[in-house]
Amino acid sequence: MTVTTPTSSPGRVLGIVGLILAFLTPVIGLILSIIALVQSKKAGVRNGLALVGVIVGAALTAAIIAVIVIASVTFGGRVGTALDLCAQNGPGTYTQDGTTITCD
Repeated sequence: MTVTTPTSSPGRVLGIVGLILAFLTPVIGLILSIIALVQSKKAGVRNGLALVGVIVGAALTAAIIAVIVIASVTFGGRVGTALDLCAQNGPGTYTQDGTTITCD
């Protein structure tokens, strides 16, 4: 006589891990959640946690990318200009566009 135990739905544990990681490290959480969602769909099982992990991971990844782009546009030009000014003129204090820059 063989006894079979019901197996958990494929991708369930990976979906939980993906959801948790979506908050901590969004890119990794997004990837794991997508994998869990694909595994569940292949087995014909719904996996709400993996779907939420995909949504949270994608949203937070997009937010991080947006912050990086905005910070680069906002501060990138100023830092580059200051570094160029110091590289060209050497140590000293200079004023450029109303901003005082001190080069060491």
